[in-house]
Amino acid sequence: MAAKLKIKLVKSGIDAPPNLRQCLKGLGLSRMHRVRELEDTPMVRGMIFKVRHLVAVDPPEAADKERKA
Repeated sequence: MAAKLKIKLVKSGIDAPPNLRQCLKGLGLSRMHRVRELEDTPMVRGMIFKVRHLVAVDPPEAADKERKA
């Protein structure tokens, strides 16, 4: 099973260029403080890299420990 990443939108994308807003939409982050748990794939990693200044990412190990607890 692939690892999961927890991604949280911490800064608004309202003033961001359209291509960054599309990345946020692709990640499923439409509102502030919304958290999504997505598969750790190269495509998701690439989108996170583009909007890294707008999001907070928990590493896969932290997401697994939280789920087991």
